[in-house]
Amino acid sequence: MRSVEEHQRAVAEVIRARPPATVGLHIAQGLVLTEDVVAPISLPVFDNSAMDGYAVLAQDIAHAIPEHPVRLPVTEDIPAGRTDIPRLVPGTAHRIMTGAPLPNGADGVIPVEATDGGVDLVSIWAATSPGRHIRRAGEDVAAGATVLRAGQLVNAPAVGLASALGLAELTVRPRLRVLVISTGSELVKPGTPLSPGQIYESNGVMLAAAVREAGAEVVGTVTVTDDTAEFTGVLDQYGVRDGAVDLIITSGGVSAGAYEVVKDVFGRSGEQGVDFVKVAMQPGMPQGLGRVGAAAIVTLPGNPVSAQVSFEVFIRPALRRSMALPNPDRPRRTAVLRETLTSPAGKRQFRRGLLDHESGTVSNYGPPTSHHLRYLASANCLLDIDAEVTELPAGSRVEVWDLTG
Repeated sequence: MRSVEEHQRAVAEVIRARPPATVGLHIAQGLVLTEDVVAPISLPVFDNSAMDGYAVLAQDIAHAIPEHPVRLPVTEDIPAGRTDIPRLVPGTAHRIMTGAPLPNGADGVIPVEATDGGVDLVSIWAATSPGRHIRRAGEDVAAGATVLRAGQLVNAPAVGLASALGLAELTVRPRLRVLVISTGSELVKPGTPLSPGQIYESNGVMLAAAVREAGAEVVGTVTVTDDTAEFTGVLDQYGVRDGAVDLIITSGGVSAGAYEVVKDVFGRSGEQGVDFVKVAMQPGMPQGLGRVGAAAIVTLPGNPVSAQVSFEVFIRPALRRSMALPNPDRPRRTAVLRETLTSPAGKRQFRRGLLDHESGTVSNYGPPTSHHLRYLASANCLLDIDAEVTELPAGSRVEVWDLTG
């Protein structure tokens, strides 16, 4: 059987990055820049007021105190957004709002709180100094400065900065487009009454959610029966061979039974570009991968825990690396085991666990079987037990994958 490490490398090789793309800011958020961003303008663009108040010459109010206020005529009103910038005549004041352009000739702003708020004539009770309460052009960003670097994740402040600089687009590593296909004639959409022998489909919804959490884009979540024509019809419908999909994730149809539609479509011996292998792990032994046209395909087992654990071990880190996203691997921690565990010889076991971050201890959570989805839904870690280990006594130190990170 193939080792977990070997299959991780194989999946990482088959999942490939898309070329950089220039996209709108709302699409760029959460992605990684592939080019430096150089400021085309300065920020602030012009000298403006940092306060609601009055633009003045500082020397005109140099002796203002509450007992002897200075009274100046208010000759202009300057709201934010005014585009014709007036000139301040010495011995006068302009009422000005936060963010409004500073009038020519003014060298200070007195806050409205230090005045009587007059509209035609204002009484000023305090002095100011030149430059006080003024935001100078370029004091945040100078035109021509590099403000964002290639390799940086586009977060909310980065989007805000780009927009403030007048940039409507950024060049990023785009999200991979992923098609999720669940297989099985027994699967029924939730909300539909069950007939004998049927179960509700859960893998597709779960894996699509995992794809989105990993930062990629889900272009479709489809359930097909064990019918090869229906399966290939889905590939045609989503333009897989035309380059509209970067990765196909299937669940089910890869074991050794008679109705294994994924194997039937791609051939059981890998002659159509998809290899089916056994990986020395529990859960998740039957795996497959390859290419369908320009798209990568990774085939996962059908049991829900096997499918989700396989996604965590193989697909999630490869997806995030292909998009250059930070922290492709879940945080690895060492914790003290609270109870004795056994593990099958020759298989690397991933068991659901509850990690107590404060005490540094971990408890096994639920049985190791691959159909107990309930426990995985509430687990916060996976216990990673080496293939050579068959028993871990209580008090042993064990590596865990922190699913919260």
